[in-house]
Amino acid sequence: TYEQARRWSATIAEVVKDERMPPWNADPKHGEFANDARLPASERKRLLSWIEQGCPKGDISDLPPARVFNDGWGLGKPDVVLKMPEKFTVPAEAPKGGIEYQHFVIPTNFDADVWVQAVEARPDARAVVHHMLVYIGDKPGADERTSGDADVLVSYVPGRTASVLPAGLAKRIPKGAKLTLQMHYTANGTEQIDQSSIALVFSKEPPKHEIRVRFIANRTFAIPPKAANHGVSAETTFETDALLLSFSPHMHLRGKSFQFRAIYPDGRTEILLNVPKYDFNWQHTYALKKALHVPAGTRIECVGQFDNSSANPNNPNPLQMVRWGDQSWEEMMLGSIGYLDLEQPVGRRAIAK
Repeated sequence: TYEQARRWSATIAEVVKDERMPPWNADPKHGEFANDARLPASERKRLLSWIEQGCPKGDISDLPPARVFNDGWGLGKPDVVLKMPEKFTVPAEAPKGGIEYQHFVIPTNFDADVWVQAVEARPDARAVVHHMLVYIGDKPGADERTSGDADVLVSYVPGRTASVLPAGLAKRIPKGAKLTLQMHYTANGTEQIDQSSIALVFSKEPPKHEIRVRFIANRTFAIPPKAANHGVSAETTFETDALLLSFSPHMHLRGKSFQFRAIYPDGRTEILLNVPKYDFNWQHTYALKKALHVPAGTRIECVGQFDNSSANPNNPNPLQMVRWGDQSWEEMMLGSIGYLDLEQPVGRRAIAK
């Protein structure tokens, strides 16, 4: 409301001037992204000018119609909503070592292959859901600890919105396939009940291309105590021509920066995405404005920097040697890429049922 905006105007001015809001962590020098959340210069100037003038209300007759929301789903009205088969009780206090990842298998009961144009994972007890990862198949699938392709349908992390694919692109769920929800819960002092769900919107016609996901991970690192700028890298090579669509960096509380770069067969290198100030609270997927063609033999390298020093206000323990682990006080070094395999016929790839 106007009154809420006016009361928050000083904070709004501060975070907009500092470019902390809207949240967007990509370096504009590298890559153009379709979901770039930054305010255009003209809108930024107009907003700050309005605040400097004392937030005048203006003519009430000029108010636009109130925005209409779709029952909480960012992708619009879904064709199908699937829920966890049972509720899970998240305890008020976690056991030592944290709450282990939970896996829930959801039958789809589709009587034919379906093509998914948009998909969204929505946590039920949002305050205690650290992340959701939805695999196609009745097993967790390719573990995010290893590099390689994974049958991932969708994920949820802080800051993630619905995945709405461009026309002609889709993800396939085979006839009779099951979905596996990997749920990471974190206790917050109050017992809560969760039964998270997934919404699907189907393609109106078979797509031209099937979207695939590739993980790029390093799980053998050890970040020394008090290290302020410890680098960890991982890489993958595309054996066939591919079109890259999006990049997702993932680290935990010691994450400092993250970069994707390509090393082409002719020796050229290119920075595809640079996140100079990684923020665990805003884990974006960066969708390219224009798909990037990479020839067979292109190597994609991910490089992450970690701050395990006392200068990092989010650091759980600067005196600890830090290794890969599921919990937020441990670390991960994981990048993922959404892409199209230009040599793989649509719908021919085998997916576990």
